[in-house]
Amino acid sequence: MTTEVLDAVEEFDVIIIGAGISGIGAASYFSRELPGKSLLVLEGRDNIGGTWDLFRYPGIRSDSDLHTFGYEFKPWRHEAAIADAPLIRDYLRETVEENHLEPLIRLRHRVVRAEWSSHEARWTLTVEAADASGAGTVTKTIRAGWVFAATGYYRYDEGFSPQFPGRDDFEGTIVHPQHWPETLDYSGKKVVVIGSGATAITLVPAMATGPGAARHVTMLQRTPTYVLAMPRVDKVALALTKVLGEERGYAVTRFKNIWLDRAVVKGLRTFPKAGRRLIRRENIKRLPKGFDVDKHFNPPYDPWDQRLCLAPDGDFFDTIKKGSATVVTDTIARFSKRGIVLSSGEELEADVIVTATGLNLQLFGGMPIVVDGREVDIADALCYRGMLLSGIPNWAMAIGYTTSSWTLKVSLMCRYFIDLVRQMDDRGYDTVVPVAPEGTERRPVMDLQAGYAKRGEKHMPKQGPEKPWRMAMSYPEDAKALRGPVADEHLEFGARRAPATQSLGGRRATHV
Repeated sequence: MTTEVLDAVEEFDVIIIGAGISGIGAASYFSRELPGKSLLVLEGRDNIGGTWDLFRYPGIRSDSDLHTFGYEFKPWRHEAAIADAPLIRDYLRETVEENHLEPLIRLRHRVVRAEWSSHEARWTLTVEAADASGAGTVTKTIRAGWVFAATGYYRYDEGFSPQFPGRDDFEGTIVHPQHWPETLDYSGKKVVVIGSGATAITLVPAMATGPGAARHVTMLQRTPTYVLAMPRVDKVALALTKVLGEERGYAVTRFKNIWLDRAVVKGLRTFPKAGRRLIRRENIKRLPKGFDVDKHFNPPYDPWDQRLCLAPDGDFFDTIKKGSATVVTDTIARFSKRGIVLSSGEELEADVIVTATGLNLQLFGGMPIVVDGREVDIADALCYRGMLLSGIPNWAMAIGYTTSSWTLKVSLMCRYFIDLVRQMDDRGYDTVVPVAPEGTERRPVMDLQAGYAKRGEKHMPKQGPEKPWRMAMSYPEDAKALRGPVADEHLEFGARRAPATQSLGGRRATHV
């Protein structure tokens, strides 16, 4: 592979990094509401879709309903509210086509470095791109006034896989869901899925049923997870669409689901003991008679300390009831030639082992971010309104919710971003940077106790205890905060023609 450096420098007003669900949504909003701004979307992979194109394991689907996970401006038309990845990819491709985004998106353009100059009020991005032959790369320089980072929060090139003792002794196949081989044949084989999160709850029924099903699937978990059945089809949504029409029916369904979801999360967190009993009762109904629910489905934490896992139409429970899948709760002593030896001494035989052990957290693809010659440690930054970072000018990030649909927050962030850019233009400002008060208490930015959140905590920015530095995980709360006044005393604005920083107060920019 050869690398060539191009001398030409391109200039844009706004660059979006990432063409997944956040980046495509942002491009749709910005191209429509900021028509005077030059816009570019840079995607490091060779296709759009982000998570939904990267992960190809059996059964991959959303863990949220598509009436809230979809965009507010584009109705979800399929009857399945809990949708498989191919349907989501189709939805994203339609969004690109309907909003004429193709000319704005450059695939195989990976941003490897970002440098800010206060003197020029510009970001300079170093970009590695595929050359015309596809065999080599070229290094490009692209400059912009704003960067909107829609890169998600995990490493695309590496999933989390613990170093299990004896791993090399196993004579079968070991795969991680993030790197699923297209040629993997597990039909008629014994499969062990290590893990109990959303990926494992999806994989078990997908591998245990249908054409090419495994002989048997065992989910090996160290710690139980809360699992709830949920209808795959929202019949109320279908009825609303039939009565009100596609757009109004979608809007009403979205409103319904936002508040229903919020009520469930708030109720479970406010009354955890009652929530635990309710979930246990529902599990008992769906599992075989005499199944040890308290061993395998009784987490040591309260509901929503970690994400609840959904089983569309109870498919996960059905595979257990039919005997095509088993749950084992234990720890791993070591891998063996034939499978996995547990701490209890039992050996689980396997032909295929799936390590559904989670993600590695990483913001912005791990690229160095340099402000006026000094490399910034993202972990030292505080999140302002959940999207701007203290000490980093003209840089926004898209981080969605962990307790409800990711995309809900992205839509609010885009609205706020548009209002902020408009108001800066009205006042003649080129630069804005959040400045945290001295001594602000710093807390982890993610409000989950999940393993991936704890492991990656040291690499992530922090949040404060109060607004606007607290990372809200409630759509109603964010809707109020991000639709309020654009500026406050925590934002400092500047202009190349007016070097002294100033606070921006006064009227609200016209809302989108």
